Amino acid sequence: MFDPTDLYRLDDDIPELTDPVLLYHFEGFVDAGATGRLAMAHLLAKLEHRVIVKFDHDRLLDYRSRRPIMIFDTDRWVDCDTPSLVIHLVRDLEGTPFLLMTGPEPDREWELFVKAVRSVSDRLGVSRLVTAHGIPMAVPHTRPLGLTPHGSKPEVLENVAGAGTGPFGRVQVPGSAAALIEYRLGAEGYDALGFAVHVPHYLAQAEYPQAAVTALDAISLSTGLIFPMDELRAVAETTTAEIQEQIQASEELATAIKGLEQQYDAFTAGTQRQNLIAENIPMPTGEELAAQFERFLAERDERDS
Repeated sequence: MFDPTDLYRLDDDIPELTDPVLLYHFEGFVDAGATGRLAMAHLLAKLEHRVIVKFDHDRLLDYRSRRPIMIFDTDRWVDCDTPSLVIHLVRDLEGTPFLLMTGPEPDREWELFVKAVRSVSDRLGVSRLVTAHGIPMAVPHTRPLGLTPHGSKPEVLENVAGAGTGPFGRVQVPGSAAALIEYRLGAEGYDALGFAVHVPHYLAQAEYPQAAVTALDAISLSTGLIFPMDELRAVAETTTAEIQEQIQASEELATAIKGLEQQYDAFTAGTQRQNLIAENIPMPTGEELAAQFERFLAERDERDS
């Protein structure tokens, strides 16, 4: 029987913590609009933090499926971007400590990894585990972003906005390490909560800061943690303005977004509708819309460089 504590190394110098929240997001699974990645990166960029747990990435990752970048200079190798799966100790704006687990999603030993997360949670007295990511939806960016909360038990979702009102019933989807943590630990009585932010499908492949704002607002409301949001909100507003600029310059895009707005409004107005395609209006596909926005974003990057 393998020992899950062999999968990680805990820092010797960890202050005493009182029921900290553990936020987590792994790169590699569906994350429309880079929702989870942007949200966690923003917290690490703006809040005091340090690494206190390191997982054994050599055991957990398949280097041949996602090879690390190495730098070759003239006649020798000078650098390697070694992947890391770690837990940071972070303090919010009021000094409240919490934990933040980030890194690539493990490729192997998922069950042992989940046991390792449980072991770390027990040793650090974690009170609640929370994750967030983005999923592509047929929704317009001109409407407030929705989200689908999910949790390990009903009481975890009490007072959580959007709980029980999402557009999904019973569905079958590919698994993820993040979902397995919630499922396995939830079955053992741990409080685990997640937020799937509804990202416009035509923006799913781009970075969409508004989705990260929505995710962090939901996490803040559900945990009581206070995050610095002004800069991220400003970036989100700028991105939205640039999207509007592209739409106004294209009659095809404007018509498509108008159709999405009509469908979304019809869906939210009538509970008899079972999906987010409320009317049979001819529209470009998500791929066609995304391609147009990708061209716009590429042109913007060239202009700014």
